[in-house]
Amino acid sequence: MSASRGSRRRKARRRADMPLLGGARPPIAALLALLLAVAGATALVLGDRDRASLDAAVLTSQQHVAEDGALSLRASLDESATDLQRAAALFTGPEPVPADTVLDKLGKVYNKWRGTAVIDPVGGTLLAARGENIPLATVLKGAPEAKGDDKDGKAAFGLGPRLVKLRSGETRMLVVAALRGGDRPRLLVASGTLNVPGISSGEDRTLLVVDSAGTVLASDGPSVARKSWAEKARRTAAADSAKTPEPGGHPGASGHLMGGGKRGEERTAVGYAAAGRAPGETSAAGALGLSVITSVEVTEDISAVRTQAFGLAAAGILLALALVVGWVLLRTVQRPLLQLYLESRRLSRGELDRPVRQFRGREPARIGAALESLRKQRLGGRPTRTGRARGGFGTRGTVIVCAAVLLAWSAPLLFLLNRAGSTVTVPQQLVEDQRRRTDTAADRVRKALNEGWADVASVAQIVGAGDGKDGADKAVLETTLREHSRYRSVYVLDGDGKVLSRAGDSPRHPGGKKPHPDSVVQLNTSGKEPAVAAYAAVPGGKGRTVVGEYDTQFLISLVTRPGLGQVWLVDKKHRIIAADRAHGYRAFAKLPGRHLNDLAVSARRDSDGTAILHRSRNSSIAAAAPFSDNGAVKGLDWQVISAQPAAWLELPEYTAERHTMLAGLLGVTAAVACLGWLHIIVIRPLRNLADQAEALAGGDRKTVLFPQHHDEVGAVVRNLELIRQQLRPATGASAKPAGRN
Repeated sequence: MSASRGSRRRKARRRADMPLLGGARPPIAALLALLLAVAGATALVLGDRDRASLDAAVLTSQQHVAEDGALSLRASLDESATDLQRAAALFTGPEPVPADTVLDKLGKVYNKWRGTAVIDPVGGTLLAARGENIPLATVLKGAPEAKGDDKDGKAAFGLGPRLVKLRSGETRMLVVAALRGGDRPRLLVASGTLNVPGISSGEDRTLLVVDSAGTVLASDGPSVARKSWAEKARRTAAADSAKTPEPGGHPGASGHLMGGGKRGEERTAVGYAAAGRAPGETSAAGALGLSVITSVEVTEDISAVRTQAFGLAAAGILLALALVVGWVLLRTVQRPLLQLYLESRRLSRGELDRPVRQFRGREPARIGAALESLRKQRLGGRPTRTGRARGGFGTRGTVIVCAAVLLAWSAPLLFLLNRAGSTVTVPQQLVEDQRRRTDTAADRVRKALNEGWADVASVAQIVGAGDGKDGADKAVLETTLREHSRYRSVYVLDGDGKVLSRAGDSPRHPGGKKPHPDSVVQLNTSGKEPAVAAYAAVPGGKGRTVVGEYDTQFLISLVTRPGLGQVWLVDKKHRIIAADRAHGYRAFAKLPGRHLNDLAVSARRDSDGTAILHRSRNSSIAAAAPFSDNGAVKGLDWQVISAQPAAWLELPEYTAERHTMLAGLLGVTAAVACLGWLHIIVIRPLRNLADQAEALAGGDRKTVLFPQHHDEVGAVVRNLELIRQQLRPATGASAKPAGRN
């Protein structure tokens, strides 16, 4: 009984001396836990992908179409309000400009308004009018009562843009601006049609513009007034319009819905987006509570992508490999380390009655042979070389083999298995949406450039009233540059191209060259940055011309849209003028791919945007849309081209491929992280320990052995240091008393 109790006490002391943290156990345990988690994730994410996932791609596309329309609608309405307010500000002076003169000059520059008028808000008198009749009662009803001392007309600024419904049922947006000057305030009022945003609707697409109450203000496409999904979309869009938009997302609520219907039948895909404003933005139209709703009819495919059996098989194989790898590491790394610790501990305590056991594996065998030599030396033997026992497979090789086994499971998932290939059928609706959205982007760029030219033309009208020799021109230019971020510089040229006055950056008009006629012009075809400018002659200005150079970042912002892939704005030689921010570009570079050049040529020849499903090594959708030949940009001959790989779409085949790659990537990460951890913490110190043990057994008594970590290897090093100290008296050196570690 006493012997049994002594044995138990010795085992308890040994367990107490064992390190609890560090060493081989944590990385091996972490590897097993991570591989188990990867196997579970593989079985979960590689479930069967129903073709209902196809609806996700189509629905997301409809949401993007609605967002494009909402941004286009908001930009158009904001531009109308800004143009009128800015035009009114340009007529500011010590003396009031006659009302008829104001409207005549306004009509020469802008043709967007159906009617314009100048009224006296105090007495409600109509001073001048052009175009259709404006409901003045609506304007005066909302205006605060003007006071006699309100000479600048600030009381009228409380109005802002508003929507009114005419007796005919049409909706008009009224924009009001104050005309300053003279003793009495006047209001400049313009009415414009609330049109459906510039999206090519076709015969199968419905577009609606609704207010916050769900009232349809404008529509295009097939009638959908009696369908239940339309009411739901209106209510959802109106309710979401008050929500705070997410940072970096659409400036307003947006989403999608799927109309009812049986599986395998035609269903309605709906997208909606509020024409709101992001926090901190100033947008007059953003406060009107408008939303754009779009819908198309799609046929649902009831087939499925079968990957569940594959996922279960892959997870099962990984579990089996994890058990094998764990067992190998326990038998070849962790167990020999523990046994080496016990043997070295026994020798350091002076228990020399039995030989050191023999070990398998190169490093454990070397250390075991060195310990046996040290035991014999403690018994009176001479230092001898151990012969550097090389028998067995090294621990580094064991770790490499384990890594290779795990990578053999991960690499096929990451690079080979479940590949979608080029045979995936991309829904025709997505191809059509790509064409229409590219068309919308081209229309957005064209309108923005034309609007910029109209701004420059309005400045030319004001500049024409002066002689250009005082500071009035510069003040007008600085006001224009400050109020419009689309320009990098605004300046006035004389008939010979000399700069008379400017605001902003240095002009890039070629020196000594006469100004271009009224138009938007591309000034260069090479260089680091494209130079695009709007030219507008000053009426009666003896050759003077106002020029507004567009900022490159403004052009980039026009073609940057989510879900459209890579987008390029190119000139008539297919040189890149601007591209979306996400992918970057080099100015005047060629399009990346011959198929895109061929598409651009085809689009220009057909005078219409053309979408293709380009099949090569990887499928992609591409579309091109040239500018319509009208307005100030008619001489540019530009077009917008977009392309995105089909793999970016939310199709079930590509979803299964991405999930398979994710499983392989997780497997690689777990194997590299844990086995690399094991190599750094255990294997490399173990190889150094083998060298130190052999040197000590060969007679090196001067090298002090220090443990690097508090783990199994560190415990063996401490025991070897105690043995070294015990062996030093035999060589005649002063020895330290052996202590307990």
